[in-house]
Amino acid sequence: MTVTSTPASYVESLFSLEGKLAVVTGASQGIGLAIAESLAKAGADIIGVSFDMPEGDSEVRTVVEGLGRKFVPICADFSVRSEVTALAADLAARNVDILINNGGTIKRTPAAFHTDEDFDYVMEVNLRSTFVLSREVGRSMMENGHGKIVNTASLLSFQGGVNVPGYTSSKSAVAGLTKALANEWAPKGVNVNAVAPGYVATANTKDLRADADRSQAILERIPAGRWSEASDVAGAVLFLCSHAADYIHGIILPVDGGWLAR
Repeated sequence: MTVTSTPASYVESLFSLEGKLAVVTGASQGIGLAIAESLAKAGADIIGVSFDMPEGDSEVRTVVEGLGRKFVPICADFSVRSEVTALAADLAARNVDILINNGGTIKRTPAAFHTDEDFDYVMEVNLRSTFVLSREVGRSMMENGHGKIVNTASLLSFQGGVNVPGYTSSKSAVAGLTKALANEWAPKGVNVNAVAPGYVATANTKDLRADADRSQAILERIPAGRWSEASDVAGAVLFLCSHAADYIHGIILPVDGGWLAR
């Protein structure tokens, strides 16, 4: 991208999402809410998807519309295949410019007692929905000659974790899927990448943060010395959705306060 302008306007144009339509799954809270806000601040209209997304008032609607952007709520349960299929077809018909596959879940149980049902549920929500939405929306993006897809991977895309075999399996697979799609779709103008959040202060980590010993052990491993905020992840996602990342394909970007470097 060549821009001949003042430094300030160059930076603004580099990160501007003005006129773009972005889908954010898991948008009702936590990381998804922060991502929706970040993309809206950059100029994108937002389709917010969540299993508990109300048609009326919601925090994410208030945030997005308060920034002067359009907001469309969609309720979908990613553990129900028919709902994911219907959602994918709906989104594919909307000329989506940006797809953020952030919706996910976790089940914490020692591997020896991790049930088939829990394993299948986590894989369905975290992995299969990411593939189906990416496939259908990605096909539309390729027809248009452009698009950005950002998946939410995890530190456990690189490590094994403890008591989360289903989650680790799903997030390792998300990392692999990201690379596989990037290999096929980069020549068609579609960027597929992922962020790998570290320990973020969200509902998913509530139990960990409540365990004083476990929380302290985690903090001692993080060079930045703190749990991350959802906004930390949202900033990385905005970068991957922007023109600044036009030549970036198939990366898994850790947002971990230096955890993997320790």
